[in-house]
Amino acid sequence: MVWKLFQKTFGKSGKDVQTRLEQAKAQLKDEPADAFSKLAVLAREGSPEAQFLVGQCYLTAQGAPPDLVEGARWVRRAGQNGWAQASFVLATLYLHGLPQEVDADAPKSIFDDSAEQTKREPDFIKAAHWAQRAAEAGYADAQALYGYILTAGPESIRNPEQALEWYRAAASNGCVQGHLGIGLAALAQAKTQEDYTAAAVELKKAADGGMGTGLYLMGVMTERGIGVPQNIPESTQYFAKAAEKKVRGAQAKYGLALLSGKGVARDAVRGETWLRRAALAGDAEAAAILGDMHGRGGEMPPNYAEAISWYRFASDQGHAASSRTLGNIYLSGVGVPKDPQAAAQWFKIAAEQGDKEATAELGNLALAGIVPTAEAAEVLECYRNAAAQDDFLAAFNVGVALAQGVGSQKNEEEALKWIRKAADKVVNAQYWYGRMLLEGRGAERNPQEGREWVEKAAETGMTEAQLAYGHLLITGTGGPKDHPQALEWYKKAADAGNVDAMFSIGAMHGGGHEIPEDLVLARSWFQQAAEGGHGLAQLMMGRYLANGIGGDKDLEAARSWYRKAEKQNILQASIELSKIGVNEGAPTPS
Repeated sequence: MVWKLFQKTFGKSGKDVQTRLEQAKAQLKDEPADAFSKLAVLAREGSPEAQFLVGQCYLTAQGAPPDLVEGARWVRRAGQNGWAQASFVLATLYLHGLPQEVDADAPKSIFDDSAEQTKREPDFIKAAHWAQRAAEAGYADAQALYGYILTAGPESIRNPEQALEWYRAAASNGCVQGHLGIGLAALAQAKTQEDYTAAAVELKKAADGGMGTGLYLMGVMTERGIGVPQNIPESTQYFAKAAEKKVRGAQAKYGLALLSGKGVARDAVRGETWLRRAALAGDAEAAAILGDMHGRGGEMPPNYAEAISWYRFASDQGHAASSRTLGNIYLSGVGVPKDPQAAAQWFKIAAEQGDKEATAELGNLALAGIVPTAEAAEVLECYRNAAAQDDFLAAFNVGVALAQGVGSQKNEEEALKWIRKAADKVVNAQYWYGRMLLEGRGAERNPQEGREWVEKAAETGMTEAQLAYGHLLITGTGGPKDHPQALEWYKKAADAGNVDAMFSIGAMHGGGHEIPEDLVLARSWFQQAAEGGHGLAQLMMGRYLANGIGGDKDLEAARSWYRKAEKQNILQASIELSKIGVNEGAPTPS
């Protein structure tokens, strides 16, 4: 009698268990707490599906309090009892990381250390074990997941060939993740257009199945015409769909497309919104683009505060170019007060992130004495390490630092060796090496070889070298004089905006050189140099205007130029200004 009552109450027969299970499942949506109670009884009786559903209830807080550890334990029991879906879910949980308590048989204590309980690290080995169980049981999603683990897991379990077999099994069972895996594997090995076409066939199946990665990759391939015909509007549509699937690379691509009207109607507001989504999801490039947008302005005035904020965000994500941009912003004082020390810190961050240009900028600040001595020594060591890897620009910077005693004791002999190493590839090094030989720094003075190196740098287009080589041709240092040729080199430098070269051209046309004197032309060149801020050219303009040389006499204009030269501490300007009178109408020399 008692046994019959027990059976009636708890239903031990398989038919009763299945009936109770279906009833509990039907209640999950509307009466989750009651359904959970019934599932818990069935789970303790050994029903694998009930054990899985109890675990899911804990994991999703459906009818039970949220509890990752207890949920995973019940899912594990279901997996151990052969429930394939449970093994798949457990594999997924291990990939995301599970607390160590999941694998302990003892129940949690309320006195356990909570920080230890919440510590979660991905465990590919355990994930592989459970994914394999589900895959071998024929669960398609698990087959694709196991393929992924064998592709992306640690070296000890990686097996691309076996992974491809599981991807194929998953695809044959109608799993779009399987097609994605096959497509990615084909893409990684593709060398010919036919290879890319085969990869595109599989990736399109994944995209048609709504896989975000498949949509994004089809967007990229359609945008570039790889494996499929190039079609910009179609690629933009792929990016739009992938963006909705929260693929941050697609969000950035779609945002840019909307901003530029590439394959879609231009919509700057929506474009910026998608870029913001991508950036906030961790896309450093999107954040950098937002920085560029706000820094540049356009339809709206530049917003430097917003630009700096986005550059900082991108820098935090490891975007070296943004860190370097911040350095340049603080160095030039764009939207912020000039702060060379802050600039140095940003250049240092960018250099540590691998930006060679930032390393060079940091080196320039170190040479200018802006970077503290200890940090300058670090910069020098950084240059040495890069130079040892045949980085010729770094070798040049090592040489300059040693020549000027930045970050170490001044050592011109060693400096000359480093600069010579860089001279075959770096124009600035050619110029420096030539100058050091001309001046006898680090080696015995060698004007002839020094002139040859300066000429090399000049021929490469370095303005400073063109000016210096012109001077050597004027004086005949290291070789014959050649004033007409010197004039040509000065003109090349002047065309690049060098005011020293403009002054030199004026001086040559002013007489005393082996070219025809032309005072009108001299005055014109002096004026260009003077307007560019050249102090001696301002003195010469005062002189030419005061005496009517090369054009009309204009004492007031002469006084103006003399005053400008005077502000640059040119004593002769003060002397000549006093001779013509400081004020308009003052007596002038007869």
